[in-house]
Amino acid sequence: MSVQRLEEVRTAFLADIESAAGDADAVEQVRIRYAGRRSGLLNELTAVLRELPKEDKREYGQVLNGLKQEIEAKLQEAKKSAGTVIHAGSGKIKVTSHPTTVAVTQPEIDVTLPGLPVARGAQHPVHIVRRRIEEIFLRMGYDVEDGPEVEDDWHNFEALNIPPDHPARDDQDTFYLPGGHLLRTHTSPVQARVMERKQPPIRIIVPGRVYRRDSDLRHSPMFHQIEGLLVDEGITVAHLKATLESFLHALFSDDVEVRLRPGYFPFTEPSAEVDISCIFCDRKGCGVCSGSGWIEILGSGMVDPRVFEAVGIDSQRYTGFAFGLGLDRVAMLVYGIPDLRQLFAGDQRLTRQFQ
Repeated sequence: MSVQRLEEVRTAFLADIESAAGDADAVEQVRIRYAGRRSGLLNELTAVLRELPKEDKREYGQVLNGLKQEIEAKLQEAKKSAGTVIHAGSGKIKVTSHPTTVAVTQPEIDVTLPGLPVARGAQHPVHIVRRRIEEIFLRMGYDVEDGPEVEDDWHNFEALNIPPDHPARDDQDTFYLPGGHLLRTHTSPVQARVMERKQPPIRIIVPGRVYRRDSDLRHSPMFHQIEGLLVDEGITVAHLKATLESFLHALFSDDVEVRLRPGYFPFTEPSAEVDISCIFCDRKGCGVCSGSGWIEILGSGMVDPRVFEAVGIDSQRYTGFAFGLGLDRVAMLVYGIPDLRQLFAGDQRLTRQFQ
C-alpha cells in the first residue's frame, strides 16, 4: 500500500465530510468509517506501516501522520458545526453554549402519520428447545415439575447417594451460600422432593437452571438441564430404552440411531450414557462428532435403591429410571451454535434469527 493510497483516502474523506456537513448522525458515521477504534480505515492504514520496507516507512509515516491530523481536525470542526443543530422530526433543537440549556423551536409534527414501529422480540433458542421437549413428554403422560434453585445439601447431594466425601462432588463444585445452602448443580433435587411428597406412580420431567464452577466454550457457570423420572412397579431397562428412543426420534428424526453405553452416576445403577448417530454427517465422521459418527446426548440409568430409601419409597416394590440432558447442548446441536457463551451474551443478532 503506497502513499498514493493515503491520498486517495484523503480525497474520499474530504468528500464524505463535506457531504455530511450539518448532520450530526452523518458526521458520526464518517468518524466511525475513518477513525473508528475497531474498524476505522486509519487503523488499517497504520497496520500497513509495520509491513513496509524500511526505506519506505519514513515517507509513508509522515504522510500518514499528516492525514491523521487533518482527519481529526476536520471531524472536530464538523462535530462542532453539526452539534448546534439536531433534527427532531421536522423541527429543530438548537443547543446554546451552556451544556444544560436547550432552546426548542416548535416542531412541525404531522399527527396523521403512523407511529414508529415497535421491534418484535424473539424466543431464545434454549427456550424453544425446552418447550419442544416438554411437549414431547406431555404427550407421553409426564408432568412438568419445578423446584428451588437455592438448595440444601441434603436434597442436592445426600438424598441422591452423594455423601460428603463422595468424589462426584468434585465434578459438581458449585457456589455456596450462608446457612448451609448452595446453588443447585443439577435438577435432580426436584426428583427427590417430588418422591418425598408423592408415592408412585410418578412420571415427571424437571427443566430449569443449574450452576457449576465451569466456564469455557462448552461450559458456563449457569446452564440449563432437563431431567426425567419414572417410578412404578415392574419398570425395567427395556422401558428406559424404549422411552429414550421415542423421545430422541421425536426430537430429531426417526432416522436417528440410538445406542446405550455403560456409564456411572451415583444415583442410578446400572447407568448408561446415551448416544445418537451424528445428525450432521450420518455417521460418516465429521468435526462435530470428532470423526466417531456418534454424539453423546444424555445420561440415564435405573434409580439406585438407596435413593428410594432416602426419600421413603419401598425399593422392594418399586423400580424406576431417570435421565438428564443439557438443554444448551441440544440447542447448540439443533441450531449449529459453536460457542455455548453465545447463548448467554444477550446479543439480539442471535435471537432475531428465531423470530
